[in-house]
Amino acid sequence: MEEHVRICHFRNHYELTRKNFMVKNLKRFRKQLERESGRLEAAKCDFFPKTFELPSEYHLFVEEFRRNPGITWIMKPVARSQGKGIFLFRKLKDIIEWKKDGSRTDEQKDEIPVENYVAQRYIENPYLIGGRKFDLRVYVLVTSYIPLRAWLYRDGFARFSNTRFTLSSIDDQYIHLTNVAIQKTAPDYDPEKGCKWMIQQLRQYLTAKHGPAAVETLFQNMDNIFIKSLQSVQKIIINDKHCFELYGYDILLDEDLKPWLLEVNASPSLTASSQEDYDLKCRLLEDSLHVVDMEGRLTGKEKRVGGFDLMWNDGPVSRDDGQLDSVSNGTFMANTHLGCINDRKKNLRQLMKTASKKPPTAQ
Repeated sequence: MEEHVRICHFRNHYELTRKNFMVKNLKRFRKQLERESGRLEAAKCDFFPKTFELPSEYHLFVEEFRRNPGITWIMKPVARSQGKGIFLFRKLKDIIEWKKDGSRTDEQKDEIPVENYVAQRYIENPYLIGGRKFDLRVYVLVTSYIPLRAWLYRDGFARFSNTRFTLSSIDDQYIHLTNVAIQKTAPDYDPEKGCKWMIQQLRQYLTAKHGPAAVETLFQNMDNIFIKSLQSVQKIIINDKHCFELYGYDILLDEDLKPWLLEVNASPSLTASSQEDYDLKCRLLEDSLHVVDMEGRLTGKEKRVGGFDLMWNDGPVSRDDGQLDSVSNGTFMANTHLGCINDRKKNLRQLMKTASKKPPTAQ
């Protein structure tokens, strides 16, 4: 009777995706790591740009702004999506005008609080392909927070801007924002071509240009982002064994191949912008339900289900088939295959074949 309840979300899961909440917890988690494990371990959390919540941290932001004059900042509304309300700025007066919000009457200013935003240092040196900026959408499925159990999907995509990158025009959204909802409104947008690459295509491109070792390091650093961000909210999310959540991570690469976490989206959009995109998201949904396994066909010891690889199970998970997963072993390789071949049908056939041999459970 209770199995249907499993299709629900962790309580407070939306809080993980609120930009101000996420940054607060990452900052807190970094300080905790520094106290308990030292600066080297804490430095593994240095994957998000310097960020301030406005208006509550306005004065702290102003101090930082004046220490680093001339750099570009980006303002993002906390409770909106699809790029709405985002703008770039370099002058403090732009924030003062936003804070005052001159479009409202004096009475409205007293009655309606200023909308919460985050001010984030803009990554001014993004990695470019064909002169265009892009970011990555990667999918992580969490089936438990206590203990933490997280799966990484092999497929994902890169979202490209429609216009060549330049810092000389910070008001042009088609240059700086990669949201498909924005890019598809560009005058010269080509719906046949779209503005996405599958992540396998991106990995192949980067490997050809920079070599396998550099790309392996890049994807390992991305693994670190997924795990550290989840650990930072692990004690805050109300855990329930009947719940799961699919998260959409937005990652930006800079010209040094350093990945930066921009956002984490709960219940990410599954709207398709092309047939390839539609196929990916159908596979993603199907494999999510296979992992959740409401029918109890799996053993619970699987390291791979369809396109999902188990990357964390109360500790790191290795690629080999051994029973012990230990980072102390010098040959340890994490069980993540983002951007690799996704022969999910072969895996699912094998799983279902094994499941058919399981004795029926008592009712």
